[in-house]
Amino acid sequence: MTPILFVYAKGGPPLEYAVPRIVAHAEVHVLALAPLPRTTESAWLPGCASVTTAPPGEGAELVDLICSHARRVGAEAVLTLSEYAVVAVAHASLRLGLRGAGERVAGARDKRLMRRIWRAAGVPVPGFAEIHDPEDIADAFQTLRPPLLLKAAWSAGSTAHLSVWNEQQAEAAWKTGRSVMEASSAQGYAELHAADQGVSDFLLEEIVTGEASCWFDGDGWGDYVSVEGIVADGHYHPLCITGRMPTIAPFTERASLAPAALPNALQHRIEEVSRAAVDALGLDTCATHTEIKLGADGAMWLIEAAARFGGVMTTRQVETVFGLDMIGMLVRQLLGREVAYPERMLTEGKGAAGSLVILAVDSEGRPWTEHPAWDFDAVDWPALVAPETRVELVREHSLAPGSPVPPYEEAGGANSMAALCFLTAESAPALLADCGRILAALPYALPAPPAAPQAAGTPAAPTPPSTLSADRSTPGSTA
Repeated sequence: MTPILFVYAKGGPPLEYAVPRIVAHAEVHVLALAPLPRTTESAWLPGCASVTTAPPGEGAELVDLICSHARRVGAEAVLTLSEYAVVAVAHASLRLGLRGAGERVAGARDKRLMRRIWRAAGVPVPGFAEIHDPEDIADAFQTLRPPLLLKAAWSAGSTAHLSVWNEQQAEAAWKTGRSVMEASSAQGYAELHAADQGVSDFLLEEIVTGEASCWFDGDGWGDYVSVEGIVADGHYHPLCITGRMPTIAPFTERASLAPAALPNALQHRIEEVSRAAVDALGLDTCATHTEIKLGADGAMWLIEAAARFGGVMTTRQVETVFGLDMIGMLVRQLLGREVAYPERMLTEGKGAAGSLVILAVDSEGRPWTEHPAWDFDAVDWPALVAPETRVELVREHSLAPGSPVPPYEEAGGANSMAALCFLTAESAPALLADCGRILAALPYALPAPPAAPQAAGTPAAPTPPSTLSADRSTPGSTA
């Protein structure tokens, strides 16, 4: 088979899902820039022709490493599924004369450049200002309407995102954000091609008001969606839309759901805004994940677009519901083979699938008062969901059993995740209801933390309400 170099770094879909889909179309050689997930290697390692680990280096040094390894294995394409390696892989592919995201890839990674491109193209974006020093913060509050959201320009997973209402809060948040990005970088969750920029570059952005009720059929949906797609030799193919549950303050994702319960006409309106955004970035050949905020009266704003697939289990959600193996499609496109794209974005699928992030906050976003041990097998999952719903642990993105669930930190975003679960259900409303019941019940369903000595007269911990159990007679009903 044709050799392909798969550059592994933190983030992206788990290897136990991704590698078999690459192997179906190519001989896979892995270049690992981060520690590989050993807990699942029995599922992905047998499919690899070779596995090499190497320290990533930075900039031209990293591109040199990727190119030399690609030449050594005779790779006819270079692929990564990680946000943090997208830029380096694009530059390596250009140097090697192979298909890739192209020379304008930074526009799909640096949130400041991304917004400048969209503003020039007339794509709707919130007001923003780039932050390089304290003077920029003062200027931002002269031109933008608070509250504002401080964002790290190269972050992912809502890391180093903080809401601020005045200059003093913004200056303190900027210091906190840089500390969070430095800590994330030490753990491998940071831009690999420009490590210094990944830690120090920020922007302030107006917080636009979303209104999910104006768009969705039913309650409980978040006020933004993602359009999943592929750019093939400069031509954008939007494939489907995935929805969300409401985020946790400031804007940390809780769950990604497919399909999104949107009327077809509204889905196609979103499709056209996504097309304008992706086309403006001028990408060549790559995956795309485009996030769009939904407001009242049909208003939309671009949040961001990435030259990679949606994180964690998005690709599996799409394959489960819409029957599209997006990873396999991209591999074939990178190798110059024929790919069967839908004539138009798919709006209807079969069943529903979702990724539920386990964080120490309840369904309303309030922090847990206690932090139990994480233990997937200790939870009576059938008691929490509809009879047809299945819950599966994503081991690669979950703590080891017995690990304490970490407290949620707003600035840390997804870094506070204890685990990730993959769910399938009969319908999107049923899936949404199942996720809500799990979030409400989980603090009580997990093993209790070690008991602390209780002072005389101290009231006992509250008994969980009986409404946390699913209504078994009505699959998918809300509690």
